[in-house]
Amino acid sequence: MPDDETQTPTLDRGPAARTPQKLRAQRLPGADGAPAPWLLRLIAVGLVLAALNLRPAITSLGALLEEVREGLHMSGSVAGVLTSVPPLCFAVFGVMAPRLARRFGAGAVVCAGMAAIAAGLLIRPYIGSTAGFLAASALALMGIAVSNILMPVIVKRWFPDRVGTMTGLYSMALALGTALAAAVTVPVTGALGGDWQTGLVVWAGLAAVAVLPWVVLVRDRTPAPGTSPSGPSVSGPAVSGTPGAEAPALRITRSRTAWGLACFFGLQATAAYITMGWMPQIFRDAGVSAGTAGLLLAVTMAMGVPLAFVIPRVASRLKQQGPIVVALGLCGLIGYSGLYLAPAAGAWAWALLLGVANCAFPLALTMIGMRARSGAGVVRLSAFAQSTGYLLSIPGPLLVGVLYQHSGGWGLPIALMAGLMIPQMAAGILAGRDRTIEDEC
Repeated sequence: MPDDETQTPTLDRGPAARTPQKLRAQRLPGADGAPAPWLLRLIAVGLVLAALNLRPAITSLGALLEEVREGLHMSGSVAGVLTSVPPLCFAVFGVMAPRLARRFGAGAVVCAGMAAIAAGLLIRPYIGSTAGFLAASALALMGIAVSNILMPVIVKRWFPDRVGTMTGLYSMALALGTALAAAVTVPVTGALGGDWQTGLVVWAGLAAVAVLPWVVLVRDRTPAPGTSPSGPSVSGPAVSGTPGAEAPALRITRSRTAWGLACFFGLQATAAYITMGWMPQIFRDAGVSAGTAGLLLAVTMAMGVPLAFVIPRVASRLKQQGPIVVALGLCGLIGYSGLYLAPAAGAWAWALLLGVANCAFPLALTMIGMRARSGAGVVRLSAFAQSTGYLLSIPGPLLVGVLYQHSGGWGLPIALMAGLMIPQMAAGILAGRDRTIEDEC
């Protein structure tokens, strides 16, 4: 994108404009003066720490789901509700992020988000009831939702000449945090006495540390690129036109491509949250130890670190992304077939294959940027595809829990997971065609 790797020059309005307030503003990042190098380094550290905290609340719970269920006397159906909470919170609270950022500043909202994650993770293991556990989880997930939405805005705001580098940095940190929580939660729990509450609460400390760098930005109110303090948010990549320009009157629900992307995003999110919430339990029920099951989930999540860099680059060079969609879907089908036929014998192979299949997420984000010509179109498509997609993904983990409880095994749930790969591939092929929503609307 043309403006991703260039920085807009600033204008000197002359001595008359240099009031004390102006001089103070010039010391803030994003004002007329260049931000101080130490401040940019601090924000980069803040981005990494924030990204590290965007998934441990989910994957640490997946590693200890059996202990949590026993400790809180949850049924399989209730545990399914618990694994459906993340996409629900992302759909509900994520739409609040642009409005909050316009009012309070993106840095302040991310700071509050990290605080909410720390508070939720600190409270939920000791609250003593299923309803309270769900509420505290929702608090942490609310912080994750708004922070997740604002990460690209922060990058665009403070690093306009290094968008690709910084996006790669926080994407790698996000995948690392996801895998780390899955891998070490069970060993840490054992080392701290075997109490599942202690194993979950340790992640509140990482979130508390992530609050600190963002305190510096609490008082910053400069609008993020593509937003207007008084107008509708159009935050996101600016493909053409000027940031903050009035968005064209697109009726995006008329676009087949937009609906294809929304369905593709929702189905890949369904697979991801089923994997994070239930895959360790599948392996444990097959006779794999709790520690190894956590490592297998970590391997699945860690596949996103290298492939998040490779897949978008390959996809952006192709006019149609259908072949990549099909390749990822076939990996998922083979992985689920292996889970069904020999979950323990080929556990590492199935974990790797499902990790590749889960990399449909960076592909979906890449296609969002390619299926619109204007910056405003990209933002509207992103908002529609992600909000609709997360809503579509809510029933999946819940249905897996219900099927697991009432069938007494993993045959039907795994068949459901494999079956969902077929419409995911169909929706991805539709979304990956060489056309834009402006043409269709």
